[in-house]
Amino acid sequence: MGELGGFLKYNRKEKNKRSVQERVKDYKEVYKPFGKKYLYEQSSRCMDCGVPFCNFSCPVDNLCPEWNDFVSNGEWEKALEVLEETNNFPDFTGRLCPAPCEGGCVLGINDLPVTIKNIELAISEKGWEEGWIKAKPPKVRTGKKVAVVGSGPAGLAAAQELNRKGHYVSVFERDDKAGGMLVYGIPDFKIEKWIVQRRVDQLREEGVEFILNTEVGKDYPAHRLEEEYDAVVLAGGAREARDLPVYGRDLKGIHYAMEYLTQQNGVVAGKEVAKEDRIEAKGKKVLVIGGGDTGADCVGTATRQGAEAVYQIELLEKPSKDRTLDNPWPQFPQTLKVSTSHQEAEVFAKDEDFGVREWSIATKRFLGDKDGKVKSFEAVRVSWIEGEDGRKQMEEIEGSEFSLDVDLVLLAIGFVHPEHEGMLEELGLDLDERGNVKADNYRSNKDQIFVAGDMHRGASLIVWAIVEGREVAERVDEYLLD
Repeated sequence: MGELGGFLKYNRKEKNKRSVQERVKDYKEVYKPFGKKYLYEQSSRCMDCGVPFCNFSCPVDNLCPEWNDFVSNGEWEKALEVLEETNNFPDFTGRLCPAPCEGGCVLGINDLPVTIKNIELAISEKGWEEGWIKAKPPKVRTGKKVAVVGSGPAGLAAAQELNRKGHYVSVFERDDKAGGMLVYGIPDFKIEKWIVQRRVDQLREEGVEFILNTEVGKDYPAHRLEEEYDAVVLAGGAREARDLPVYGRDLKGIHYAMEYLTQQNGVVAGKEVAKEDRIEAKGKKVLVIGGGDTGADCVGTATRQGAEAVYQIELLEKPSKDRTLDNPWPQFPQTLKVSTSHQEAEVFAKDEDFGVREWSIATKRFLGDKDGKVKSFEAVRVSWIEGEDGRKQMEEIEGSEFSLDVDLVLLAIGFVHPEHEGMLEELGLDLDERGNVKADNYRSNKDQIFVAGDMHRGASLIVWAIVEGREVAERVDEYLLD
């Protein structure tokens, strides 16, 4: 490695952030650029251990020790070459991935792990700055045509891999921009949209065709995919949101998280939204139901919009700050995560009786005013007791009922499966027990139709979407050349 024993000399350091007071005034990325000293020291903490559990823990099999070594020695172009062997979009994962690689870092057994994710991002950004990341169009075309439906990370990865194998690739996207949830789901303060667009531009330069504002099964008959293309890859994601069927759910002011985030991303991009359709948190008491990343994105967005108060609740119990005995290394640490959005909301918190984040809370009902607008949230605290089968069961705590005054409620409780109506129904595809498209080695019950990403595995991580996009491309290529 660049400096033997660096892990003994240097401590783990996180990226520098813009101040809360500064960053809540805009939707620019929260983090500041890396410095040379930071990158040298952090990459030098890699121990070049004999068994790289970081590699095994990473869904895309990133060769982390190898590119850490190159970075610590200042060999950035070699680091990029190694990184691109396994990951099409390190500028996405370096910003958005929860870093399972770091959960498997051997240094993490008794110390803080290497900042693998930060170094990955630094390599990618260096590649763009130096002009090393370029379009790589195929030298020979096979004459085969492939349709990819959906332009999220799974669809983009599949499209790039198939195109580089020489097939003609057309990507269908129902929105006006390619990128899927990267563009219209995740806020700009986590990934600015020009970052996604430069990758889309790269794919275009390589020969990939993007057909935007076109929903297959609505604007474009799904059966035409089978007639006009030699193979089809469905990568439309799992966009059917989980609902909360309780009393008062139909009151005005209660929205799915994606309605809220998608609209705000559009506003940031310059789209006009009619006043009566605007989902606005300014001056309101906002309740976010759901403790995951999507919920945190809602918290950060509501804070930037000038909410009077922001609360986020979760049904499950509060995670431990440290690993528990049933979550040993090298498993991904199921520990408490504090996002930049939570840090921001805490700074502006005014309610001393109810925190920005609360756990083990079950929703009972919503109450509204005479105009049908939500005004109150009623809930109860719960405990999680281990049952005879070893699984934890929820029990309401007697006398723990409470209510909160709220003006805006955002449901961020996950996604159940892909949308069935339209394309999937028209194609007559089999579904599994969870409502995802059923597939054997990525192939559906129809020979020429393949599926990848969240539409295949259910709502998951961006890194898994990239994995599935790469792997489905291999299966499609084998099918076309058989």
